[in-house]
Amino acid sequence: MYTKEQIIEEAKKLGKMMAETEQVEFFQKAEAKIHENQEIREKMASLKSLQQQAVNFQNYGKERAYKMTEEKLAKIEEELNDMPLVEQFQASQAGVNELLQMVSHAISSTVTQEVIERTGGDVLQGETGAAVRNRPNQNKDQFK
Repeated sequence: MYTKEQIIEEAKKLGKMMAETEQVEFFQKAEAKIHENQEIREKMASLKSLQQQAVNFQNYGKERAYKMTEEKLAKIEEELNDMPLVEQFQASQAGVNELLQMVSHAISSTVTQEVIERTGGDVLQGETGAAVRNRPNQNKDQFK
């Protein structure tokens, strides 16, 4: 049996392994290019400022100013999303997220499979041994 601490240590090792994948390397390079690009930095600063203004306008019930600010935000977001560097960055984020989801799914599936098998369950039905033994209309003597 493993302790939580041992599992966390192994997870940290896995995290270090994942940090040395193509997906993470691509993300790091794309992220660096984003921060090095003056036009993107300026648009991001404008976005942040406009978002704060939008919140203030909304809180004070200034609907017209809020709507105008939201339109400006949408325009800047569209401009950013159309920039090749931003597209690259978003693709790199998607790659890292996909890797994380794959690992999470592999862990989850393995734990589920192990529980089902160790309890004498039905792998095809995805049921633990307790669920199988306690099915309605089940002959209880067949499991003794």
